[in-house]
Amino acid sequence: MFFDFRFWKYLFHQGNLMDSLKEATMRGFEKRVVIVAFLGVLLFALRDIWGMHTEALTSIFVNGFEDTYTVARITSLIGAVIASILYMAFHFFGIAFLLHKIINVELSKVAVLQLFVVALLLMEKALIFFMYAIVGYATDFSILSFGPLAATYLNNEFIIYFFNQLTIVTGLIIAIQFQFLRTFTTMSTGKLLSLLIAIQIILALITAGMYVLPLETWFEGGQPA
Repeated sequence: MFFDFRFWKYLFHQGNLMDSLKEATMRGFEKRVVIVAFLGVLLFALRDIWGMHTEALTSIFVNGFEDTYTVARITSLIGAVIASILYMAFHFFGIAFLLHKIINVELSKVAVLQLFVVALLLMEKALIFFMYAIVGYATDFSILSFGPLAATYLNNEFIIYFFNQLTIVTGLIIAIQFQFLRTFTTMSTGKLLSLLIAIQIILALITAGMYVLPLETWFEGGQPA
């Protein structure tokens, strides 16, 4: 028995998807993966073209180095495309493989789950980008996170960026992963929920560390200021 994978249908009807995965073979999944990947690359490229997080390049243009600025913008765009591929690959393949090994759920089933996760993360970024485009400027903090609130009361950059990674979508992802995975695993609900929360916390800690550590200076072989 076969069933056709429909992204929007199963995004809002997870129960139907889980029942179908138990009873039939899925068709059309690879096509949806390609579509999501293409839209993800397009989103990252549009953000870079608009100038999101490329403020450091402005000084090159202001100082009259137009040719250098053009090369820098092209390089930045290529970097954004590569970053989008790595970002989606990590959340799709990396996290799926991790959950597969820890929870002992078939990798093919976890991959379906993680496609929804990647799509939700991209929709979050698209919404934030749209709002930034409307107001005409961007910040390092997501309006859907606890980052702005933390920045109001705290001075520690690491903690601020940590809370910036904990968003409404983070909670939604944990809920979707929990609902999906508990159907296919014998792990207790308490352990499963704790694991999913721990993964998000670890990812937030790693991302916060990447924001505050002078990685660029280290890679260039210099000493942090």
